Amino acid sequence: MKPSNVLVLPGWHGSGPAHWQSRWEQRHGYRRVEQHDWDRPLRGDWLARLEDLVLACDEAPVLVAHGLGCIQAAAWAATSRNARRVKAALLVAPLDVERADLRPQLPTWSPIALDALPFTSVVVGSADDPLCDPERSRMLAVAWRAQLVNQPAGQHLNEDSGLGSWPEGHVLLQDLMKD
Repeated sequence: MKPSNVLVLPGWHGSGPAHWQSRWEQRHGYRRVEQHDWDRPLRGDWLARLEDLVLACDEAPVLVAHGLGCIQAAAWAATSRNARRVKAALLVAPLDVERADLRPQLPTWSPIALDALPFTSVVVGSADDPLCDPERSRMLAVAWRAQLVNQPAGQHLNEDSGLGSWPEGHVLLQDLMKD
């Protein structure tokens, strides 16, 4: 698989240079789905941008999402006629945008799309994620018909979690990329 067909979907506020997503982009040449506004994300804008990049791929892409990027992937798959073009998705630390403290900050993102994803997917959740409790991650994985991988600890599985380049996560991605 060409690295340019691995699409990285950062979450709210983007992924900084020390985030595993950014490290994977640098090391492996994966392509970030850039957004116009990382701090005030509008669902429609983010879905349109993902649609454009999926259509630009010359083979079935694999999505690598974190946080709000997981919610973006599910919403896009529920509304796009092109969702079946995607080969697979790694959905890490989904952001529970329906929580009372997040809903006012991300008003266009509720409700979370709960349709079964039309591509193979893995949800990785952390037992101590302050932005999505383990039971909620499990519920999302079941709704999306995704395999659930539980991290015993790791907070929100971002750069603050000390994952570095997160080689264990990259093994999960490589498994999804296989034919």
